[in-house]
Amino acid sequence: MSHRSKILCIEDDPGTRELLEEELAEAGFAVHTAADGESGLTAIAALKPDLVLCDIDMPRLTGFEVLERLRRGGAAARGVPFVFLTAYGARDNQIRGRRLGCDDYVTKPIDFELLVEIVRSRLARTGSRPEAAGGEIRLTDREAEALTWSARGKSSADIAVLMAVSERTVNFHIDNAIRKLGVATRIQAAVKGALLGLVAP
Repeated sequence: MSHRSKILCIEDDPGTRELLEEELAEAGFAVHTAADGESGLTAIAALKPDLVLCDIDMPRLTGFEVLERLRRGGAAARGVPFVFLTAYGARDNQIRGRRLGCDDYVTKPIDFELLVEIVRSRLARTGSRPEAAGGEIRLTDREAEALTWSARGKSSADIAVLMAVSERTVNFHIDNAIRKLGVATRIQAAVKGALLGLVAP
């Protein structure tokens, strides 16, 4: 089996953390998570990730503090690609992040397709590449589940209760499925997903 690049996601919001883990794992990465800056630093030392994705506004240590401590570490730690994921898109925050040594800056709400390409680009520069994904259409378990319930006539609010997630998360998964299937509506996605055997309406 080829090497799967290790990505560490430091994010205090559980919903965002779950989405990051699902989307990056589907793209072929080995994903690890940490819920705050302090545990993130501990994870960096233990895991030696190939790339770090980090929120800025977090308890215990901010993303800026995590990056500052990381860049003060040994040569290996200083060289780890570091990408901020944050709602703080103001110019002064971006400048501060760049001055501290971040490699990229992605603002929320996250465009996951763009994020995956940024991660791949950064890893390619350091010689660490993800396991190649096949050309076939693949839905994550959550995407397939949300689309299946949608095909059965359930609303996003109903599906949120059934899946024990937020309505926003349901819409995210269904929108992702629509994009992957190359269609325009939920109905079209459900039909195509059923024809491909990806969902069971």
